[in-house]
Amino acid sequence: MTFPLRIVTVVYHPGPELAEFVASLRAATTLPYELVIVDNGGDADAVEGATLLRPAWNLGYGGGVNFGARGFAGDWLIAANPDVRLEPGAIDALIKEATRWPRGGAFGPAILTPEGDLYPSARAFPRLVAGAGHALLGNVWPGNPFSARYRDNADTSRAHAVDWLSGAFLLLRGDAFRSVNGFDSSYFMFFEDIQLGEDLAARGLQSVFVPAAHVVHDQGRSWRDQPAAMLRAHHRSAAHYLDGVYAKRWQAPLRAALHLGLRVRAALEVRAARRK
Repeated sequence: MTFPLRIVTVVYHPGPELAEFVASLRAATTLPYELVIVDNGGDADAVEGATLLRPAWNLGYGGGVNFGARGFAGDWLIAANPDVRLEPGAIDALIKEATRWPRGGAFGPAILTPEGDLYPSARAFPRLVAGAGHALLGNVWPGNPFSARYRDNADTSRAHAVDWLSGAFLLLRGDAFRSVNGFDSSYFMFFEDIQLGEDLAARGLQSVFVPAAHVVHDQGRSWRDQPAAMLRAHHRSAAHYLDGVYAKRWQAPLRAALHLGLRVRAALEVRAARRK
């Protein structure tokens, strides 16, 4: 059977959140779908009705999604973290809105925290002034204008195009995803979703925030016991991304300064995490 929808989730030593994710899929869409679980840790239990893939090594998130999407020629692909729970009808709402955006390549729902707060999942591309302002002020002055510009999902009254969407849960038009060869697997973890937004935009394709669809994301549930490693990975990916944005030869001093700033910020955040 050929399915119009494939759902790919990437796991690493999953806990009960995987079963919760799978259970929430049943009420999220009326479409027939296939579920592919990419097990980067090598120890996930089989899930009834799902295809379990175990790559030879840990491919990271974007690489894992690409692995799970291999051979798929259908219309719709979903990339999802396993610590996401979908609200009823969420996938159908995304697909319904997606049919109104012929140039749309990626579609993201409103992502809620377990407490019901809206997570800033739709954002502007990080650039020097806005990105630095957000990085420096976001934690101490959440309402600063740099963070407000960076977080592009304040308007929840309508679907609208944004620069990029959180990879925690993405509906992707199959031909659009294939046209950019999927996620850039040079990002092991973090920033692969930003790069996907860049790659889609370079092909004239849009990333669309769809607030009518809701999912709940218990962010970081799978790696809370190792925050230092995740913080370092995040800053390494940030440096990799900025190297691409500011890649000209004359921008080498800027790249060096950005790397230094990111190393300092990572060290401070790791130290703060260890105190908790």
